[in-house]
Amino acid sequence: MPIQITMPALSPTMEEGNLAKWLVKEGDSVSAGDVIAEIETDKATMEVEAVDEGTVAKIVVPEGTEGVKVNALIAVLAEEGEDVAEAAKTSSAEAPPAAPPQEKAPAEPAPAEKPEAPAAKPNGAADGPAEPRVAPAKDESGARIFSSPLARRIAKEAGIDLAAVSGSGPRGRVVKADVEAAISGGAAKAPAARAPEAPAPKPMSDEQVLRLFEEGSYELVPHDGMRKTIARRLVEAKSTIPHFYLTLDCEIDALLALRKQLNAAAPMVKTEDGEKPAYKLSVNDFIIKAMALALMAVPDANASWTESAMVKHKHADVGVAVAIPGGLITPIVRRAEAKTLSAISNEMKDLATRARNRKLKPEEYQGGTTAVSNLGMYGIKDFAAVINPPHATILAVGAGEERAVVKDGEIKPATIMSVTLSTDHRAVDGALGAELLSAFKRLVENPFGMLV
Repeated sequence: MPIQITMPALSPTMEEGNLAKWLVKEGDSVSAGDVIAEIETDKATMEVEAVDEGTVAKIVVPEGTEGVKVNALIAVLAEEGEDVAEAAKTSSAEAPPAAPPQEKAPAEPAPAEKPEAPAAKPNGAADGPAEPRVAPAKDESGARIFSSPLARRIAKEAGIDLAAVSGSGPRGRVVKADVEAAISGGAAKAPAARAPEAPAPKPMSDEQVLRLFEEGSYELVPHDGMRKTIARRLVEAKSTIPHFYLTLDCEIDALLALRKQLNAAAPMVKTEDGEKPAYKLSVNDFIIKAMALALMAVPDANASWTESAMVKHKHADVGVAVAIPGGLITPIVRRAEAKTLSAISNEMKDLATRARNRKLKPEEYQGGTTAVSNLGMYGIKDFAAVINPPHATILAVGAGEERAVVKDGEIKPATIMSVTLSTDHRAVDGALGAELLSAFKRLVENPFGMLV
């Protein structure tokens, strides 16, 4: 029986992907575990392995096809001894047509309702048109206000709130005389109906944007899947997460000195390219470690918000924003609080390299408990980053620069790095965020604490 190969779901949230490349062709024999294709998601390029052995009878979806739905048929394998041509027909066989909806017999028209007989009028009543009825009044809690129809009509015409009128009739019923007394006494007017709220503004359409520019003065570059996903998630994050920002300055002269000392002491190891230091620490490696340890010191800030509960994390999984062509991705250093600086450094180099080549696995960039975004290498002094759900915090790191600071009453030079913590105010309040950022500052300014 032919074996159907379908578009795999490479992550829990994946709905479709691009079939980037076939590594086999029709007629090739494959074994279980052989890599047969490359699939592009919005974040990475993943390899697809065959789960059975057989002969490629038909490639249903050609390489380069975008937007292939998960579980859609992409190829057919013929089992050993099976006719390849017959197996190939499986892919083109039409699915049985859906049963046409049964025609319903036209519904018989419902019998017309008989008009109610007019109520008998009291003797001597005129046959003219009946006076329009006024609905019973209700107070703010929805409870009915007992009143006569005439009292309700007079109150409505005069704009009087019946809830503010004391009734003199049986069981406190409001009657005509009560409303007239309220009108002469200046009773409270009924609240005016609220004007409907204006609809939320819509973003400009493509046509509206392009009309603002001279035709021929621009080039249209269609969005790829990554850019669409980034745009959608950023809008979602800024629309649904109440961001709160905290900024402080860290003196990093001690950190820079320790970094220099540790790099100088790195042992040499043999590689394919010759001997190289076993590690080369960056400032960002210290920042990752300091953020992880700060979350351990302030565990209430190591959380994620859900509508039903606060998710308190036991480890600090720190995502690190990495710029790649067409966007960015945030690979995660798992349990960073327990790793050495050299381990974090080497892991980040590997993750960043594979991120730029779109070779990360979904579990290497999904989840995490916080994130770090460092633009210091571009000379950016400070900025505020957008939180990446399900994180409740993200640390934006600026450049270390020499500034004049006051120490013991004297002006002295120091290397200062500004950092801004964005927090989800639902999960991390201002005081808690300040406590977390203060713990980070202590670690950065006393970096030897990260070695023990």
